[in-house]
Amino acid sequence: MKEEIIHRWLKKAENDLKVVSYLIDIEDAPTDIICFHCQQAIEKYLKAFLTYVDVKAKKTHDLRALLEMCIEKDKDFLNLPIDDISNLTEYAVGIRYPDEFYLPSIEESRSSYNLAIKVRDFILKKLNF
Repeated sequence: MKEEIIHRWLKKAENDLKVVSYLIDIEDAPTDIICFHCQQAIEKYLKAFLTYVDVKAKKTHDLRALLEMCIEKDKDFLNLPIDDISNLTEYAVGIRYPDEFYLPSIEESRSSYNLAIKVRDFILKKLNF
């Protein structure tokens, strides 16, 4: 059952990255949507790892909180760019609403995508998947 849940987290995260891969190179790319999906992918990869180590991930979009939970279980997470990843938390909710309108640059979007790929690769090595 645990392995099935991990696979579900990974599938959802991969779908987020698939969306980004389709959008990142189009003209006038929707950078807010790209950054949102990068944040979502990282969140899901971290929750997959937490499931793997038998930690119930709380319902949060806070990447720093999730990273801290991962660090408690595995100090190798300290090798990730924690501040850069944590900064993507702002894309989870606020960016989706017009009252706090902000469009990230394409450079921010590419950086977010690269971070998501880095986290994915790191997590998949940890999970031996």
